[in-house]
Amino acid sequence: MCGIVGYIGHREAYPIVIKGLKRLEYRGYDSAGVMVYDGTSVKLSKTKGKVSDLEAKAKEITTTGTIGIGHTRWATHGVPNDVNSHPHVSNSGDLVIIHNGIIENYEPLKKELIKRGYKFHSDTDTEVLVNLIEEVQKKENLKLGKAVQVALNQVVGAYAICVFDKKKPDEIVAARLGSPLAIGVGKDEFFVASDASPFIEYTSNAIYLEDEEMAVVRLNKPLKIRKIKDDSLVDPYVQELQMNLEQIEKGGYDHFMLKEIYEQPSVIKDTYRGRLHANEGLIQMAGVEDNLEKFLNADRILIVACGTSWHAGLVAEYIFEEFTRIPVEVEYASEFRYRNPIINPGDVVIPISQSGETADTLAAIKLAKEKGAFVFGVCNVVGSSISRETHAGAYTHAGPEIGVASTKAFTTQITVLTMIALRLAKAKGTLSNSDFHRYLQELEIIPEKVQEALETNDVTKTIAAKFKDSTNCLYLGRGYNFPVALEGALKLKEISYIHAEGYPAAEMKHGPIALIDEHMPVIVIAPKQGHYDKVVSNIQEIKSRSGKIIAVVTKGDTQVRELADYVIEIPDTSDALSPLLTTIPLQLLSYHIAVMRGCNVDQPRNLAKSVTVE
Repeated sequence: MCGIVGYIGHREAYPIVIKGLKRLEYRGYDSAGVMVYDGTSVKLSKTKGKVSDLEAKAKEITTTGTIGIGHTRWATHGVPNDVNSHPHVSNSGDLVIIHNGIIENYEPLKKELIKRGYKFHSDTDTEVLVNLIEEVQKKENLKLGKAVQVALNQVVGAYAICVFDKKKPDEIVAARLGSPLAIGVGKDEFFVASDASPFIEYTSNAIYLEDEEMAVVRLNKPLKIRKIKDDSLVDPYVQELQMNLEQIEKGGYDHFMLKEIYEQPSVIKDTYRGRLHANEGLIQMAGVEDNLEKFLNADRILIVACGTSWHAGLVAEYIFEEFTRIPVEVEYASEFRYRNPIINPGDVVIPISQSGETADTLAAIKLAKEKGAFVFGVCNVVGSSISRETHAGAYTHAGPEIGVASTKAFTTQITVLTMIALRLAKAKGTLSNSDFHRYLQELEIIPEKVQEALETNDVTKTIAAKFKDSTNCLYLGRGYNFPVALEGALKLKEISYIHAEGYPAAEMKHGPIALIDEHMPVIVIAPKQGHYDKVVSNIQEIKSRSGKIIAVVTKGDTQVRELADYVIEIPDTSDALSPLLTTIPLQLLSYHIAVMRGCNVDQPRNLAKSVTVE
């Protein structure tokens, strides 16, 4: 969740760290802090609030120095305040730490340290960790790197940490377990961060630490990586970064979320580029081709995911079962891992995650592998934990998604999953040749239709003005568009803080209809493909109870238009591909309502982008 940044080299550290924290603020923005070593002493500033608040406060300290670490927080242990903010300092004042993750056994460790005379000023587990490192260092007379290794073998939980010792002012020790950590390798300088965005303009070379690895980063010395468990050396694997600076800037848009909504035509095309060959009637995905027999012989497919990715998985359930006739189950990763699920060697498990670092999804992967299932990952971030933990997989190629509320991740995940289903259907013979070619051709032109759907922006903005002060909202859809209703409701909840629920349209009369009155906006997804007549009947039920109907319809629709109070038109497409279009106006509607309500669209309260804690 939290974002961490470190720098050691020949440049001024403070501006690099601050800029890096701004780029990582999507990971948490309850509080922020920075430490710079100026050659003689540690200069530290931290505060509740955003990185901009930290900048204002840090003017009070001297920030000159070429070694620094910084942190932007999503609170786990302890409320967001100045004291609980990172960095945390050991009792002696020598060690400084930043931490992303949770130390689960911090309480017994804390009690033992208190017995040994340590005092604690915050409510955090991180302050326990830094003092544990100091205790190990003092008791066993160890250098910093060895002390960190010994201490980490005593903790239970997840972490990505950077530790600085003012007695060893030419090094930073970094380590990870369960939380991501990248090291940027420059000329006579190193960067440490939760992802590569803080150092992309300085170097294109990065090392991604694996779980239970630690690195000792020293000035003017080779980088050393060791296993935390046994201290064995690891050969660093340097990757060339695929992102660029332009991708992580707003590009003239008011918010990252709006930019990412408008990127969907291009990123969907990027996702199928080189894989979808409509004219030749081919889908070529190396991860699928190399493991085709495992898919074709699957007893069932289990999809595990969280949040928006779970909704993409629900869409995929409809697609896989219709196209391939393989039974599919979609599970919340957070529930899957704890309910002793039945997993067999004949199962294919597909975990879906934008970041590739979602803690619950990673735990589900490990469980599935232990049970002998074949695990095929779908994620966006190259080199992420999920891409390394799975047997095979496919990237979505959505590019960096900075806005906390996922938009382009959803549509690119559906694109990848649709291509997999089509390839399997072709191999199994469960789709006719004509239908297979028709879907390929339709998917190829979906980016153009998404672009057309984006032209509903002005209409959705007008509708948003009418309903921005609503306290509740209902989203209804059927078939392929039931998951879209769930996703639309989630977007509204996330960024505007309006209570919203998504339901299958036919389930409305089994409870939610009691909520409908003249003040209740009801968004109904009603394209002409699918269960159109049934949805029309559901709309009539809403209208008879004076609900305010906002309908997403196929262009040229007349029947729903007569019943609805407001209509948003999208291009026509096949039922199976319609979620790629119906979701667009719902994203725009949520965005405009949130802006009109004065909400922080890119950084909604209490949320963070990459959920790396359980």
